[in-house]
Amino acid sequence: MSEKMSRRKLLRRGSEAMVAGGVGAYAAAVGGVSTTAAVAGSPAIKGVDYYERLGLVPFINAAGTYTILSASIMPDEVQAAVALAAKKPVHLLELQEAAGDYLAKKLRCGGALVTSGASAGLTLGTAACITMGNKDAIINIPTNLSSLKNEVIVQKAHRYEYDHAMRNCGAKVVEVETAQQYQDAFTDRTVMTNFFNAQDAPISREEWIRIAHQHGVPCFNDAAADVPPISNLWNYTQMGFDLVTFSGGKGMRGPQCTGLLLGRKDLIDAARLNNSPNSNTVGRGLKVSKEDIIGMVAAVDWFLSQDDAAMEAEFRERAECIAEQVKKVPTVETTIFIPPVANHVPHLLVTYDPARVRTTGLEVMHKMREGKPRIEINPGTGGAPASAGLPGGENTIIVGVWMLQPGEDVIVGRRLREVLQKAVQR
Repeated sequence: MSEKMSRRKLLRRGSEAMVAGGVGAYAAAVGGVSTTAAVAGSPAIKGVDYYERLGLVPFINAAGTYTILSASIMPDEVQAAVALAAKKPVHLLELQEAAGDYLAKKLRCGGALVTSGASAGLTLGTAACITMGNKDAIINIPTNLSSLKNEVIVQKAHRYEYDHAMRNCGAKVVEVETAQQYQDAFTDRTVMTNFFNAQDAPISREEWIRIAHQHGVPCFNDAAADVPPISNLWNYTQMGFDLVTFSGGKGMRGPQCTGLLLGRKDLIDAARLNNSPNSNTVGRGLKVSKEDIIGMVAAVDWFLSQDDAAMEAEFRERAECIAEQVKKVPTVETTIFIPPVANHVPHLLVTYDPARVRTTGLEVMHKMREGKPRIEINPGTGGAPASAGLPGGENTIIVGVWMLQPGEDVIVGRRLREVLQKAVQR
């Protein structure tokens, strides 16, 4: 495995070097300097570091793909595609259709739409089910629903803050807890059911789909953070879910303000009619730029070129690097934990005896954030069980390693060891 990884890293570095040269050429062209001149050695336009100008201090991301922490960093290939797309205008509806056709073929589903995030995908999918392409309905939601079905059935365990994405369309959420309640909840107003893929619930995916389809109702799956594994991009649509939404800026490492809505072609077509750039629609404010659409397509191509086992091995290697440092602190123990569904990648869990290491996880998190360089660790640190099934506890530190850049695992490990060591009771 180590030989395989070293070869992979060598190839990746060579590829990054080639792409970096391409990015420079694209940037020069965008700035009005010809690509030929840039390659020939003429000075290229140098970007301004606006983080510095605005007084912001970037950080090392040892947390994960959280929206509030600006999610992931796009791979060089994706950044290069975005820079090239920025050079020329295209017709947005033509781009949406072409990108959707391309992605649907790649991801083995009837239709695809690049959205402004997974939550936007949930809004547009709900709007599609309510309006089904009816132009009057598209204009009237969410305030005039007199002639429209608008009830969405959800398991009680799957109620979450993203319900608002459905309610934006005028949807009314109907809550159930058992399969029998689910059967009984269908009425002539039922328009959709929603399944939150990352949260356990009494009714399984398969039974949820079967009952919905028995009543002729579309079944939605919110799988926002559920790649890797790569195959989840088609597993849920092939399982029978009529619509599935993914975040583009998390595991796929596309632009942060992107997502995918996948599923039945008729529903994807209806979702597109409710989306920007169409005026007087619930999705008018959910714009996706030409750069973001191309970035999402490029991110899917990049992600499909990856290997689940190789990614997991690399993330484990980073976690072990950090663990090697922190285990030098008395009573510290480490475990590598992989959440079962969402953020299904190795995380490092660090625990210790609080009688000997006199600090809390929250205090450690603040000290890591306040140091130089700034380091953000997983926000579930030191609290109740975190999202995605990550364990909690006052003396539990969670390190998300998958968004670390080369060499940052060493920096995180040393800094975390220093913080814990200073808290050791002599």
